Amino acid sequence: QVQLQESGPGLVKPSQTLSLTCTVSGGSITTNNNYFTWIRQPPGKGLEWMGAIGYSGSAYYSPSLKSRASISRDTSKNQFTLQLSSVTPEDTAVYYCARVARPAMVVDYWGQGTQVTVSS
Repeated sequence: QVQLQESGPGLVKPSQTLSLTCTVSGGSITTNNNYFTWIRQPPGKGLEWMGAIGYSGSAYYSPSLKSRASISRDTSKNQFTLQLSSVTPEDTAVYYCARVARPAMVVDYWGQGTQVTVSS
């Protein structure tokens, strides 16, 4: 059974960089079967896909976040990381890491989510 767990600070100040790590167990992030993604949900709004990283380490981003987001991985720890620079209060959201199954490209496993608040 694949499990994903988000970790990182729950409070970030405006203009700083938000950094979150997703630890994956029960499945390898280096296989060619899946993508690993970050999705967020601001208060009162829907889910927003942020980006994903594939088995080769290639990363893909939502056009609205491409200039600020970076997704990387540590294969030795089976982890992948989100960095979002120059944050504002509009970046306040519950952040989820998730696995996207190929070839259907649907989420099959979710992390529990972690609340991140951007405030001074």
